[in-house]
Amino acid sequence: MKIVLTCEHGGNEIPEKYQYVFEGNLQVLHTHKGLDLGALDLYNQLKPLADFALFSTTSRLLIELNRSLHHKNLFSEFSKTLSTSEKTALIASYYLVYRNNVENTIRKHTKEGNEVLHISVHSFTPVLNTVERNCDIGLLYDSSHKNEKDFSHQFKKELLHQNKALNIRYNYPYLGKADGFTTYLRKQFPTNYMGIEIEVNQKFATENRLDTTITKVVFDALKATK
Repeated sequence: MKIVLTCEHGGNEIPEKYQYVFEGNLQVLHTHKGLDLGALDLYNQLKPLADFALFSTTSRLLIELNRSLHHKNLFSEFSKTLSTSEKTALIASYYLVYRNNVENTIRKHTKEGNEVLHISVHSFTPVLNTVERNCDIGLLYDSSHKNEKDFSHQFKKELLHQNKALNIRYNYPYLGKADGFTTYLRKQFPTNYMGIEIEVNQKFATENRLDTTITKVVFDALKATK
């Protein structure tokens, strides 16, 4: 089993040539819309367990690495105002460079006869549109894939073994089969690939760092499950 670890929304950086798009709206980059708060911290804690790891610190509000090229939210309300040539350049320089790197690594591992466990690290805002999310850690997977389902059940068991007070939910606050990087990769690798997204509640995040008790729980649980 080879572990591929990724973090698509690790930062809120905007290259200088595109900063004009956010003029007057810089504050949004520091909210949950601009990055997954605490996700890069968890990614860094899990990195010793990975055979390959890749993260991005370019804000999702510039280009959304976790969406398909045809998705309406590939470019945000801010970046959709960019010219066609600017959007093409972003796709080539950021989107494809990142995603092709991960996809090519998985292809290499599977061609060598290895199974790949892809852990994609994310976090979610505790309250969205005035609705509180009732979850501490979400495990997102495709329920039609038995291997992903079995892994997630074992992973949850290990997480609760580390801390039985945690509220662990499956496919919450999003569905694992919704448009995303893991969904795309399942189609490219119908065998020998598991794509699991970890979603941690941002209530555990302070100054873009997660509570160390949470990162340790996830680390120990993943180590025991892999």
